Amino acid sequence: MALALGASALLVAGCAPGQLEDDSPQTVQTMNPEDFAGLSLTYMYFTDGPDEEATRQLIADFEEEYDVTVDLEILPYADMVTSTLNRLSGGNAPDVVRLTSLTDFRDDLLVLDPYLGEGYGDEFLDGPTKAVRNDDGEMIAVPSDLTMNGPFINTDLFEEAGVDIPSEWTWEEMLDAAKEVKEATGVPYAFAMDKSGHRLSTILSQYGTQLLDEDGNALDIDKAEEALTPLVDMMADGDMPADFWLGSGSRYEGANEIFLAGETPIYLSGNWQVAQFAKNATFDWAVAPDPCATECGGFPGGKFMAAFKQSENPALAAEFVRFMNTAENQETFVTVAGALPTRADLSESGVTYPDEVAQEAMDVFLADLLLTPESGFEATANPAFSASATELVEALTRVVGGTEDLKTALTGLSGKIDGLVEELG
Repeated sequence: MALALGASALLVAGCAPGQLEDDSPQTVQTMNPEDFAGLSLTYMYFTDGPDEEATRQLIADFEEEYDVTVDLEILPYADMVTSTLNRLSGGNAPDVVRLTSLTDFRDDLLVLDPYLGEGYGDEFLDGPTKAVRNDDGEMIAVPSDLTMNGPFINTDLFEEAGVDIPSEWTWEEMLDAAKEVKEATGVPYAFAMDKSGHRLSTILSQYGTQLLDEDGNALDIDKAEEALTPLVDMMADGDMPADFWLGSGSRYEGANEIFLAGETPIYLSGNWQVAQFAKNATFDWAVAPDPCATECGGFPGGKFMAAFKQSENPALAAEFVRFMNTAENQETFVTVAGALPTRADLSESGVTYPDEVAQEAMDVFLADLLLTPESGFEATANPAFSASATELVEALTRVVGGTEDLKTALTGLSGKIDGLVEELG
């Protein structure tokens, strides 16, 4: 597939990387797996659900192959950053961590090139690796799985309403269809989405703007106002749950329960929901293509695996990161978790998901990935993205709450993005 984006897959070395011979980043000394025997490491992890089982099995395989012990510490996603920062400040960092953003930890992460080789990053797609390199171009993490935002459709409700689901649509067409289904079926809402700056960035991207690019603030206020006005209007009219958006402060909140309860025909979320919907939905559902405005496609995200400089066994930590992201092991993980691969070879060969429903859904996400602008990867790679996305959520919350108009909120957001870029680089 064209997803390879110029990246080429490299052969994985048969020997595990070992301790450095000297301080040169070009020097990599290989070591037999037996040399790790008896060592241990800690993997701090959060789970989206089905990925935990696959992770535990891969850890068991690693422990058996290397005769080591891996302590899997699972934390709630909301506590991951704070807990990890506290452990870093206390000199008790985990060896390896799963993250959705590297911003809070970039200076503390182990440079992987001396252990895995300077060409290791070429095994992965170019887009996801934009976020995992330091100022010197060295890898400080591995993109372990890729996510893509998109709309889930309650096809039973669409069928009941007699509304067709097209193979492509604009934002106006999608929302008009959603409102028509709501009116015909009597469900509470026409549309729901996660309370997330990442999900809002999907809409900004489709209207031709981003919070950030490689140089800093990239927000076009006029385009952002055009993009977000329909959301504000729907929450004012009751077509979208305003109370949900106003709750939980600026913290992420998923609207998956609203969708699973059959209360909305369309739910904007992402591919990580596929596995739980396949298991828990009591109605027929599908993933539809992202709507287009001036741009098509979705908005990329994903997870990273990284090791810390504080690790007592950095070579083992680096090898664990490599092991978990071989072609075979990453395919095992993404098929169970309902994620997209980050490896160039898997993206080229394709991945087979466990059932027809999941396969059809993931194929739609993969197709949208091909249409996603490169500017989306540039936005998420900027260290200021996470904080800027939070500010975006807070700005829209003020608008929905009636304390600011949208133009004023976006103008203030742009100023805050400037400050974050200056602070975070």
